[in-house]
Amino acid sequence: MNYKKLGLLSFAIILTIGLYSCGSEKKEDQSANSEEFDQAESDLKEQIQEVVYEIPSPSEIPFLLEATGAEYNGSLINDNAKATSYMSINDKAALNLGVYATDIGYLVSYDKVQESLTYLSTAKKLADDLGITGSFDVSLVKRFEENLSRKDSLAFLLNSTIQDTEAYLKDDNRNRLAGLVVAGSFIEGLYISTQLIKSYPKDILPEDSRNLVLTPLIRVVLEQQKACTDLTAMLEGLDSSNPVDQLLANLNLLNKSYAALNIEEQIKNNRADLILSDKTLADITSTVEEMRKGLVE
Repeated sequence: MNYKKLGLLSFAIILTIGLYSCGSEKKEDQSANSEEFDQAESDLKEQIQEVVYEIPSPSEIPFLLEATGAEYNGSLINDNAKATSYMSINDKAALNLGVYATDIGYLVSYDKVQESLTYLSTAKKLADDLGITGSFDVSLVKRFEENLSRKDSLAFLLNSTIQDTEAYLKDDNRNRLAGLVVAGSFIEGLYISTQLIKSYPKDILPEDSRNLVLTPLIRVVLEQQKACTDLTAMLEGLDSSNPVDQLLANLNLLNKSYAALNIEEQIKNNRADLILSDKTLADITSTVEEMRKGLVE
């Protein structure tokens, strides 16, 4: 159930235009027919497109979690009462708009429709605080209410709204905030995934049986390696200052933890059993906990 393919391509194009508008004056000084420049521009466009395409949309990880049969755990989502404390700092508001977007996806995927409406109202407050008037409006809430019985439609609405938000911020030359929305959404999805694994009871089943039960969830976490790398690349393109610097420091730790697992090599050698264990995710889980704490505190 991959809704990101429906809208992220257009977001990538807007992102590319936004990046190149900043350098338009420099381009005028160069030869319009420069093959080298055209090729470099084309390569960069493809790279940006790939980065944006690979990062999961807000509903993707939650829907993957639901598909594994994992039970819903409402204690993992961010308290919506905290939203007012994020409104005084734009960076914080953007990060937690992404967090709440994934929380809405998690609620929707488990048919918690009334709660999802409450969180949608919370997300709207943060969007309003950021000056995003078009993405989160009365018509969105109405469309959500009209589709409460259709999980797929709600997921599509959520993803489209976040894509519109990111595109609006990019178009308004607020690349930093758009990147932070994406980062908040991704980190929240990874946080919920790793916490579901960590909190699974250890005294009910033998370790091998427990790992077998957890295998689908562990796979969800392992499959985010590429997205983690791409998010790092995206944030490296932003101005160097907190919270971007802190996010990058933790993402680099996360990338090292993924690399240490040597996932592709283990699978190639038919030793996937070595990585399909919650113990192998200890470093990833710890780093994600730290990152998420920094986002929502």
